[in-house]
Amino acid sequence: MSNESTTIKSPVIPAGESLESWMNIKIARYETRTLDWKALNFQADYDPKYRRAQMRYLGTGAAGVSADTNTVQAEHFTFSTMVLPAGCEGPMHVHHDTEEVFFILRGNKIRLMFEAESDTWETYLKERDLISIPPGIPGTGQRGDRGSIDVRDAGNEQAGEAHLPPGSSTGEGQAPTALRYQEQCRY
Repeated sequence: MSNESTTIKSPVIPAGESLESWMNIKIARYETRTLDWKALNFQADYDPKYRRAQMRYLGTGAAGVSADTNTVQAEHFTFSTMVLPAGCEGPMHVHHDTEEVFFILRGNKIRLMFEAESDTWETYLKERDLISIPPGIPGTGQRGDRGSIDVRDAGNEQAGEAHLPPGSSTGEGQAPTALRYQEQCRY
C-alpha cells in the first residue's frame, strides 16, 4: 500500500468566472423551460401522427433545432423531455453514433419496435421503465391511447444524425438536417 495521497483534479473554472457564476450556467430549471411544438413540425407536416413537443434541458439534440440559448451547453450528452399526445408516434430512424436512452415518466403501454439484421422485436414500456438503445439499431415508438412523457438522453454532445432506413414512412437514407433529432421526454 502506498503512502501517496490521491489527488482528484478539479475542472478548471473558465477565466473570469467564479465557481458560483460558472455553476449557475449549468442549471436548467423547469420553470424556465417551454414546450417546443415547432421543433419537429417538419415531421408533423408530413403526417400529423408525428406531432410532439420537445422540452430541452441540456444541448439541442438533433431535432432540427441548431441552437437554444435557454439550455445548458452540452459537453458529453443531451437531455430533454418529449410530450407525445395520444396516438402519436415517431418515424423509424437510427442513430449510428450514439446510444439513446428512454425513461418513461408518464404513460402506459408505450410500444417500441426495432429492426436489426432481418430481425424485428417489439416491447411495451410503462411508467418508470427504461430502455437503452445501442447505436445502429433502427427503432420507432408509438404512444398508448393516453399519451406519454419520457426523458431522452443521447451519449454525446449532439445526438448525431438520425438516419431513416430505406422504405421508412418519411423517406430513405440520411435524413435532411431538419430531421436530425434526439427525441426527449414526452407527455
